[in-house]
Amino acid sequence: MSNQATDDGTAAPAPGGVQSVERAVSVLEILAQRGEAGVSEVAAGIDVHKSTAFRLLGALEARGLVEQTTERGKYRLGFGIVRLAGAVTDRLDITQQGRQVCERLSEEIGETVNIAVLQEHYAVNLCQVHGPGAIGTHNWVGQLTPVHATSSGKILLAHLSEKERADVLAGPKTQKLTPHTLTARTELEKSLAEARERGYAVALEELEIGLHAMAAPIRSLDGTVIAALSASGPTYRFTEERIHEVAPVLVEGAEEISRRMGYPG
Repeated sequence: MSNQATDDGTAAPAPGGVQSVERAVSVLEILAQRGEAGVSEVAAGIDVHKSTAFRLLGALEARGLVEQTTERGKYRLGFGIVRLAGAVTDRLDITQQGRQVCERLSEEIGETVNIAVLQEHYAVNLCQVHGPGAIGTHNWVGQLTPVHATSSGKILLAHLSEKERADVLAGPKTQKLTPHTLTARTELEKSLAEARERGYAVALEELEIGLHAMAAPIRSLDGTVIAALSASGPTYRFTEERIHEVAPVLVEGAEEISRRMGYPG
């Protein structure tokens, strides 16, 4: 548990709320390591009084994050942990299931291939494989990119409901990043409609001058679009003509990842 140091070098207690969060996380880590533990063990593990440990365990139990075992007084992780983990499981699975496809497509298309998901008002890249011609290409993994100016963002937006799309676009202002960025809602909606109709979205120098990209949807078991598979490259090589030429390859790659995610197709 991290505390700030005072002027005399001793550890100062963290603010109450932060300290409680740190202690709660430590309790979860102890139970994860030991499988189960009693109040006394937990108290000793986080260096607090038994009454404090009991209150922390009670709060975590109320949320389903810990539960008491058949042996009264012993606690273990609860199924609430599974609920929280489920929020990122699909994302982890997409990366695992899609890596091989991305590697193959980067060779076949010759450009950088990414997998991105929607996170609040942005598209965030989870996986990236550089194409053979990519020298000094920017690493987009973990980067939050504007949905209105990227092919991944566009294909993710295109498959949201009208209300969901409005909520996403109600976030940060749709800035004009280049002269080609679509900021007017009517222009953007037209582009999204085209993406839905042809099965892939295109961004031509809309995020950066000199960068072209395209993206196709990845679906889950029930057909919901959960991610985007994109290919991007320099305009002099990844021309608009080249994009439409390799579109079937990228779309098939996205469909393959979808099938691996359980989508019957």
